[in-house]
Order: sequence, then structure tokens, then C-alpha cells
Amino acid sequence: MKPPYIITEKIVALVASISEKIGEINATHLYKPATELRKKNRIKTIQSSLEIEGNTLTEEQITALLENKRVLAPQKDILEVQNAIKVYEQLNTFNPFQLKDLEKAHAILMNGLIDNAGKLRTTNVGIVKGSKVEHISPSGTMVNGLMKELFEYLKKDKDLILIKSCVFHYEFEFIHPFLDGNGRMGRLWQTLILMQQYPVFEYLPVESLIKKKQSDYYNKLSESDKKGNSTPFIEFMLEIISASLDEHLQSQSVTLHTEDRIRLFAAKIGKNKFSRKDYLQSFKNISAPTASRDLKWAVEQDFLTKFGNLRLTEYLFK
Repeated sequence: MKPPYIITEKIVALVASISEKIGEINATHLYKPATELRKKNRIKTIQSSLEIEGNTLTEEQITALLENKRVLAPQKDILEVQNAIKVYEQLNTFNPFQLKDLEKAHAILMNGLIDNAGKLRTTNVGIVKGSKVEHISPSGTMVNGLMKELFEYLKKDKDLILIKSCVFHYEFEFIHPFLDGNGRMGRLWQTLILMQQYPVFEYLPVESLIKKKQSDYYNKLSESDKKGNSTPFIEFMLEIISASLDEHLQSQSVTLHTEDRIRLFAAKIGKNKFSRKDYLQSFKNISAPTASRDLKWAVEQDFLTKFGNLRLTEYLFK
């Protein structure tokens, strides 16, 4: 069954704006940031997502953990970060359309933190904020069936993946399929869904903007609960995604050097043979001699194997 939501004018406008920004990012080759920025954004993502759940570690402490340095902090907080680092390192190994992969990711994320990591709950739970019951989750006996329905929607519905990722995020939090770790899993899985169509989301720290608007995030989840549909949450998350893309466009330099172009093209072409013409089609703002210099440099650096001569020359990344 399709989850309830309405495609509003605001959603349509946000999707159009996001699509334009992604187009600009792709055209200027900003979809895969340089190594140092990827690392920085990944740390920001982990720190923000865990801070929303009460973790106390700073970006500096997470950096230290990544470098295998000793950190003075509560053991539980350190373990949460170590688990999050592991799951984000394996992000590309998970299929976002498979429930078993979601369970596998949760098992890594919550390893040593709860007894039933990676297992859907079978008991009843409610979410309490202070002395107030904020949300009554569906009965434990319904969880498995509801999650299977949600994955069917994700796989088969014709709506845009931008919208489906937001719907999945909301429905996942509503179902609350695990005893703990649902917030960080919902945010992780939305990223994974978006990555399938838009590689830029792998290193886009959307969570840092959610953290800044944490009360709005919870308010929109609550508003969607009360309305019985995810429309308010979809609008909120699309605004967050749009703002994240704005930040990315503003912070990135669009000046690409030889090594940047070779790295980007390697990620795009994979293990397929290609010609200078193929390379030029990816970088329309460079001349043929510049393309030749790039490819010559990559051969000299032992990144590329060269076959043939003159017009028949082809290349293959090692």
C-alpha cells in the first residue's frame, strides 16, 4: 500500500529547484569533492547525526578516532562514533531497496549498544519526551509487514526518488522498526537512497543542517503524525536538501586541474576503454591539446594504459 502524502505546489517548486542545482553540480563536476573535503564532510555528517541523538563527541574528537588516536569521552559515545564510521565506510555495499541490507547496516551501527542490533522489534514501544508520550509506534507484531510494504513502495512506486527518499525517512521513523538507533538509521538510509541517482549525496552533510533545525525536524515528524500523512515532513526535508546543495555550490571551487579531471573521469568511466574524444565530451570547457596533456600525464603517472596511435589511440584506467 502506498504511504499517504500529497504533492503540493511547494514540493513541486522545491523538486524543480533541487534538480537545477544538481544539474549545475554535474555540469561543473562538483559531484565528487576532493579527498580532503570528502573526509571533512563525512566527519561532519557523523558528528551531526549522532549529536541529534545526544552524542557528545566533537568533529575534532571524531577526526582523532579516525586517526586511531586516544580520545577521552564516555565509552558509549566513542562506540557510537566507531560504529558510524564503519557503516559509512561500507555505504556503497548496501542496497537501499533491500530490507536485509537495512538490517545489516543497523547491526553494524548499533553493535555493542543494544542486544538486538540488526533485528526488527517484536515488542511494543512508545517515544517519551520528558514526561509526555510523543509518539506511539505500531504494534511489534505489525513491524515486519509494514517494513516489507515500505520497501515495496520504495522499489515500485513511480514518484521521483527525491520525494520517495523523504517519504521513506518519515515512514521509517513512524514505524520505529528497531528498539533503538532509528533516527540515525532513517537519515543514513535517505542518503543511501538519494545516492543511487545523485552521487553528490554520498558526501553532502545534510545532517549538519538537520542538526541546526533539530526542533523543526521533530516538529515536522510530529505534524505529519497528527495529519496522518508525510507531506509536512517531505516539504521540510526538501528544503534541507536544497539548502545543503546551496552550501555545496557556494563552498566549492569550480577550477579543475589535470589531476581533478582525471580523478572525476576515472570515477565516471570505470573499467571501460575510451578515446580522447570521450574525455573531451566530459570536459567541454577544455581544448583538445589540454585533453592530450591530461591523458599524457595520467599515462606517465601510471594511472592509464595507452593502446594504439594517433586517431586510433584508446586508454584504460588501471
